[in-house]
Amino acid sequence: MRPAKKSIRLSPSQVLVLGMLAVIWTGAFLLSLPISSQEGTRLPLIDALFMATSAACVTGLVTVDTGTYFSIFGQIVLMILMQIGGLGFMTMSTLFALMLRKRISLRDRLVLQQALNQNDMSGLVRLVRKIILYSFVIETVGALLLAIRWSFDMSVGRAVYFGIFHSVSIFNNAGFDLFGEFRSFTLHVNDPIVNLVGITLTILGGIGFIVMADLIEWPERKQLSLHSKVVLTTSAFLIAAGTVVVFVFEFTNSSTLQPLSWSGKILASLYQGVTPRSGGTATLDIASMRQATQFFIVILMFIGAAPGSTGGGIKVTTFAVLIGAMVAMLRGKEDIVMFRNRLAKDRIHKAITLTLFGIGTVAIITMLLSALEDRHFLMILFEVTSAFATCGLSMGLTPGLSELGKVIITVTMFVGRLGPVTLAFALQPKPEKELYRYPEGQITIG
Repeated sequence: MRPAKKSIRLSPSQVLVLGMLAVIWTGAFLLSLPISSQEGTRLPLIDALFMATSAACVTGLVTVDTGTYFSIFGQIVLMILMQIGGLGFMTMSTLFALMLRKRISLRDRLVLQQALNQNDMSGLVRLVRKIILYSFVIETVGALLLAIRWSFDMSVGRAVYFGIFHSVSIFNNAGFDLFGEFRSFTLHVNDPIVNLVGITLTILGGIGFIVMADLIEWPERKQLSLHSKVVLTTSAFLIAAGTVVVFVFEFTNSSTLQPLSWSGKILASLYQGVTPRSGGTATLDIASMRQATQFFIVILMFIGAAPGSTGGGIKVTTFAVLIGAMVAMLRGKEDIVMFRNRLAKDRIHKAITLTLFGIGTVAIITMLLSALEDRHFLMILFEVTSAFATCGLSMGLTPGLSELGKVIITVTMFVGRLGPVTLAFALQPKPEKELYRYPEGQITIG
């Protein structure tokens, strides 16, 4: 009798990591083909891998200019990678399974639960349907509005194409643009339609699909979940803080806000207050901002968007829990209470873990790049944080990186998109049940 072959059992975290790697390498191969460039030349593998990772991880950092280097084929590859990266490859896989009327297995649901950052498996398939529907409707409306606006500046066909590309890019918080010369949306700093559509798409992509579903169902239920309340209030606070900081510090900056009208100043401040939430596009030149503004944007990028969204960062709920823990400690309270709900201890532990992982990752990568690249420290910190938080805002460092620097930023984007904790779970051996607990000890804090 032949011994039975051992089947390799991958954990949900390992499936996510390997699936993402497969998407990235496929995209890198396609982007390296001569058909992907306008001049018919091959993009070096390191640059193709960087661009594919940036698109699949919905970051937006680029080593070559998207609008002038890539052909229509290459740009479409990037757009598909952005869509897969924003919604998650498991969401896309589930969509195809539903279209083919295939049964979603328990194992697929476990991976989906991990990918969508859900606490349980109930309603996962229903949530995937909502994600696909909301994304299609929002991106279609965004593309239509942008196409109508740009049809006054270019041919209708080109306007439609630009509308679709940028709607997908902004909603998925990817930050890619086709305007050339690494200018992002700076040509449209005074355009109210482009600004308002971009702001709306970034916010909708950043608050997450769970919150969107809650808001859509609110007229019937007349109630929002605790998660939605925390996301909406914290997001509103961060957007307001970002807008005020940009307005105050850049008001007299001749390279950013000073030349603009009052309405232009307010619109530009609001856009720059929203986009660090992992949006990636900008209507002002980030490199020309004052250092105080740049550092505050670093903080906003690190916090990022909401869980279950197309954005990155440690997430606004993590930030809210940390602030709640600090307030509770200062007030001498044992529990963290938000909207008359007490938070479980494991939520606090997870928030602390994610934050420390994030700070550690950014610190280590910043030190490495500081040793490799002869650039200003704040510029390096800005770029590393942008890569980790999958934001895509840049002070212009990325195109001039060394080969090793590009590899380091590529890994940083990958780690930031999947999350350090997911990678840790994917790499760790199968956990064993603890048979005993150590006695409790006391240490002095503070």
